[in-house]
Amino acid sequence: MELELLLPFVAVYFGAVIALYFRPRVPFGMKLILAFSGSFLLSIIVIDMLPHIFKDKAFNPGIWIMMGIVFQIFLEFFSKGAEHGHTHQSTNNKFPWILIASLSIHAFVEGMPLSNQPELLIGIIVHKIPIGMVITLLLWEVKTPITQKLVALSVFALMTPLGNFVWNTALNFESITIIIDAIVVGILLHISTTILFESSEGHVFNVQKFVAILAGIFFAAIL
Repeated sequence: MELELLLPFVAVYFGAVIALYFRPRVPFGMKLILAFSGSFLLSIIVIDMLPHIFKDKAFNPGIWIMMGIVFQIFLEFFSKGAEHGHTHQSTNNKFPWILIASLSIHAFVEGMPLSNQPELLIGIIVHKIPIGMVITLLLWEVKTPITQKLVALSVFALMTPLGNFVWNTALNFESITIIIDAIVVGILLHISTTILFESSEGHVFNVQKFVAILAGIFFAAIL
């Protein structure tokens, strides 16, 4: 495994440190990071991944993109939208194993194409920071041992590099590469567009968020 593929793991813990430092108040900066990462991911998809996927239409990539969108919508029934920055206070003080499992499945799948998509890797790294913040804020509300919280955070953080490792060692067949890429595009399309649609509360124009969105588009375009 190339060392740079461990950077999503580091980004999760970077987000966790930020969340714990500012706890219990969620910093406004997380919304700016989300807006930047959402526009960056969407730009990478439109500029780089979609043209690559639709070069080979033998596998009908449009269908698999829609499958990715549906798959992500299904996962969000359990994650409650934590992938795009939603935080929900715990009302029963139970450890959110289902949420962690859903986020881990998402992270595992999105890690598969990263070896062949260096631009996407950057977008995933940026996106992991606010997700790390959200998960940490959720976990630290639950009154369970600190070791249990750290194990859950570590499992989630490892899923993206693990997905890439499993793909490269066991599943990297040319016949299904386009299918996996298309599914991941569908997943990220849903997440990135949801972030952008939700980036302005009440659809009120916000200069800072608008600048963050433009910055994401700009950096994706020049990579």
